[in-house]
Amino acid sequence: MTAAHVQGTLDDLGTPLSGVTFVVVDLETTGGSAADSAITEIGAVKVRGGEELGELGTLVDPGGPVPPFITALTGITTAMVTAAPRMDSVLPAFLEFARGSVLVAHNAPFDIGFLKAACAEHGYAWPRFTVVDTVDLARRVLSKDEVPNCKLGTLSRFFRTATEPTHRALADARATVEVLHGLIERLGSFGVTSLEEMRGFAKAPTPEQRRKRHLADDVPSAPGVYLFEDAAGEALYVGKSGDLRSRVRSYFTGSETRRRVREMVGLAERIRTIVCATGLEAEVRELRLIAEHKPRYNRRSKFPERALWLKLTAEPFPRLSIVREIRDDGARYLGPISSRRQAEEARAALHEAVPLRQCTQRITLRLVEAGRLHACALAEMGHCGAPCDGSEALEDYTAHVTAAQEIMEGDARPVVASARARIDRLSRELRYEEAAAQRDRLAAFVRAAARGQRLTAFARLRQLVAARPAFDNGWELAVVRYGRLAAAGTVPPRADPWPYVHALTATAETVFPPVGGAPGGVPLGTAQGGGATAEEMECVLRWLDLPGVRLVEVDGEWTCPAHGAEGLRGWIDNAYAAHDPKSSGRSRPLR
Repeated sequence: MTAAHVQGTLDDLGTPLSGVTFVVVDLETTGGSAADSAITEIGAVKVRGGEELGELGTLVDPGGPVPPFITALTGITTAMVTAAPRMDSVLPAFLEFARGSVLVAHNAPFDIGFLKAACAEHGYAWPRFTVVDTVDLARRVLSKDEVPNCKLGTLSRFFRTATEPTHRALADARATVEVLHGLIERLGSFGVTSLEEMRGFAKAPTPEQRRKRHLADDVPSAPGVYLFEDAAGEALYVGKSGDLRSRVRSYFTGSETRRRVREMVGLAERIRTIVCATGLEAEVRELRLIAEHKPRYNRRSKFPERALWLKLTAEPFPRLSIVREIRDDGARYLGPISSRRQAEEARAALHEAVPLRQCTQRITLRLVEAGRLHACALAEMGHCGAPCDGSEALEDYTAHVTAAQEIMEGDARPVVASARARIDRLSRELRYEEAAAQRDRLAAFVRAAARGQRLTAFARLRQLVAARPAFDNGWELAVVRYGRLAAAGTVPPRADPWPYVHALTATAETVFPPVGGAPGGVPLGTAQGGGATAEEMECVLRWLDLPGVRLVEVDGEWTCPAHGAEGLRGWIDNAYAAHDPKSSGRSRPLR
């Protein structure tokens, strides 16, 4: 008896994309986190089969002022939202507009996170929308030769959308609609014609990923570092994990959607692993290996030697200079700073608080007294006291230098007060772009000063021994010398920890102090691994901040200035968390 042949139904084919109703949504907010920020604008466009069915766009009163940096980014002012409807009246309208549709957003976790938080706050159950993220789709169907990143503006230019993204909700939603249509057209070349296929497409492993799965067969389940290497033994990518086997195997599954990672997996021929005693040791080894091998597929931590410093020179009339090297020359250094633009912004903020000379000419008392030097245009504009031609006495200029030294070493208040006064004045005058420039300068200075003060204090510690409770009821141990992890180990459960502590400190790496105690300075003398980089010190400091960590021994003074920039760092970081939140569509670092 032959088996009966049954014709499949249309349901077996899934939901055709041409019949799906999409609601493309975009939000503008007062910050980057739904926990402490609010929605200021909602824009949504409903489309089906390439045709627009409707739009919804409205400003929303967030219940408080719009931060100046958000106004500079979006053009949305506090005055504009004061008369706008509150979220409790806007949210029901949006939910009704989107009912029965598939939600689409660019960097969907950001927008959906805010919408879910709004529903929870106002007592609405979150409808179980099917969500499509155009960032995920773009990473899957576009190559790096076509687009350098997956930001909305980049994709808009690539697909030549009629609407340009402007950081306004409705305009960005309209641009996202056109990007979505362009991506759907690309999906057709992959044979993707249904909603179900589209959602699964971004999560499906590539044939190359499936073929290379055997590379993870012998990876141990332990904390450590892994290196993907090509046929010639060159390191392609370095990573770390608390469970090497689980992490490495994830590179060969559909959960790994990053285009660069999939390309790297295709080139890899072997995976080398280094088992570490603790997760901290694994993280530090990862940083050191990346700096040593500079793998092409790692984006962060590859060039610690490129860090910049703001230097207050040691000469009769000191000035601020941007340098790449710390020397034992009596000068003051602020940093490290990651980019030249940030260094220039920090220098500008300090110049605006303290009128130091900005010229690069060599000035000595002999040249000044001989009248051989002449003032520049900055003196005519009132931005310099002109010590070069004797208009400003040495004693007066020395007072400015002393003020700059105090700011760099611990008292950030003069720079903050000066910058905030200018920001407030420019905002009142509706000169938002200039206010944003002042904000950027202040942020660059605060971050550089906070980082430098925090790391300098840590780099001066001769030795620090710390312990953290382990998952097996034992202890993780770390020996840190001049900011560098010199040894790591563990104490078994219920064992006396002191013999392990003494053995670890006795066998720990020898580390010499950096020049002037500054982080990243050249070590005085020779050491087995040299001094610690700023990134390594920050890694260790994060570990020390974890719950349960106990200080076993501290050899040296470990303090931060009472009026330093560290107390302002959180304020700046929270403010900038919302700066261009849509840029989350950028390519993520390979971590």
